[in-house]
Amino acid sequence: MENAKLSCYQLFVLILLFEMGTSLVISLGTEAKQNAWFSIFIGSLFGILLFHVNYKIYTLYPNELPTAYFKKILGKHLGSIIGFLYILYFTYLTARVVRDYGELLVTVAYNRTPVFVLNAIMIMLCVYAIKKGIEVIARTGEISFAFMYFFAITGFILIVVSSLIEMDNLKPILQDNWDSIFITVAKQTVFVPFGEAIAFTYLLPYLNFPKHGRLLGSFALFLSGINLALTSAINIAVLSVPLLERSEFPLLATIQYISIGNFIERLDIFFIFAAFIGAFFKIVIFYYVAVIATTELFKIKNHRNITYPFGLIVLFLSLTIASNYQEHINEGLNFVPIYLHLPMQVLIPIMLLGVAFLRNRKKKSKKKEETAVQKS
Repeated sequence: MENAKLSCYQLFVLILLFEMGTSLVISLGTEAKQNAWFSIFIGSLFGILLFHVNYKIYTLYPNELPTAYFKKILGKHLGSIIGFLYILYFTYLTARVVRDYGELLVTVAYNRTPVFVLNAIMIMLCVYAIKKGIEVIARTGEISFAFMYFFAITGFILIVVSSLIEMDNLKPILQDNWDSIFITVAKQTVFVPFGEAIAFTYLLPYLNFPKHGRLLGSFALFLSGINLALTSAINIAVLSVPLLERSEFPLLATIQYISIGNFIERLDIFFIFAAFIGAFFKIVIFYYVAVIATTELFKIKNHRNITYPFGLIVLFLSLTIASNYQEHINEGLNFVPIYLHLPMQVLIPIMLLGVAFLRNRKKKSKKKEETAVQKS
């Protein structure tokens, strides 16, 4: 760990920006059709439960990174293997988000620019931020948070003034569609983006008031769930379900409909701005977590020493994980949730909590026996 401290507000802002990330601009929960917004909200509630599981483990081993307390819970060898698997997991997720960002910009604005160039620029920005440290990243987040909400509120007002919202597109609400809602929650919205908050277990030791971490994390996840659900509902109300299902970037399509007096229109910059801020903070958090986890596991003196090599690895992965964007999306919808998100976000944390609880219970019983013997 670097010698740094995060305020409660900074952690809250980072979680919120991270959760909105690329989820704000891509299609999320569309299998639930007009109830996609509800599947997102339900996913956020399950995400809060998963965050509580990880936070409980942290309270049993405060001021330690997960790669350190994995060894105490499972033993040196098995704990090291689990720690290494999480490094691979976060590195892979970093590469996925970098690919999402690159493909998005190529589709929207830079269709003659190679994905390699856009990905490399983003990774260089993240390398610079990580070398400056988590405190600089957090302060940047505070500034970006204000801009993000300013543009979000402005965009919402313009959509309302343009009379684009058709409430009939949201009907029927929660009627005869529960199967698709629960399938969407189980396959997608629990894991992306809310389950990915497991990355913040590596930042909890930096908190200046760790006792507030549970409440802050829960509130940030809840608020991000409301934001994403509201964005989804607006997209459905403006576009309708058929157009939403065909659109790669529903928020962009919604923004492109804004037209006030044939003067205020072509506001694609709102979309690009939100996409850049969200992608940057999601990438930089995953990237930073992978770097500090590697530093702790392999006892490297300074995390900055491996920042550049990690950047090259992420850049290579982002270009090779899929041959095209459609393959990339299919992999993210069908393979990643079952074989990566489910074990890494749900099964392993629950297993760790159970073993840690039993270990701490035995320690407490031994201490009681020792004190009883000493008194006698």
